[in-house]
Amino acid sequence: MTEPETTPPVETVAAGDVPPDHLAINPRSPHFDAEKLRRGIGIRFKGVVRNNVEEYCISEGWVRVQAGRTTDRKGNPLTLKLTGPVEAWYEDLGENPPVAKI
Repeated sequence: MTEPETTPPVETVAAGDVPPDHLAINPRSPHFDAEKLRRGIGIRFKGVVRNNVEEYCISEGWVRVQAGRTTDRKGNPLTLKLTGPVEAWYEDLGENPPVAKI
């Protein structure tokens, strides 16, 4: 009889190690989560690391960035919605963290 083949162990990533699909920095947004933002989130949009992202959605493939210093009549910054591939990771996990992407 032949022995069953053994497969090498598969690395599993804890659900807490990958950022959420949709997150915003505005406290009035339903997608705001201060706990996750405190950890620090890195965003790569179209292959470029961005540090001016106000909100992102990985599954829909867009980010919102502030449009200069322009504000609306309530004093909130105006934002532009840019579409393209989005990747997110927690910066507190050091080098080579698990990346959330499509």
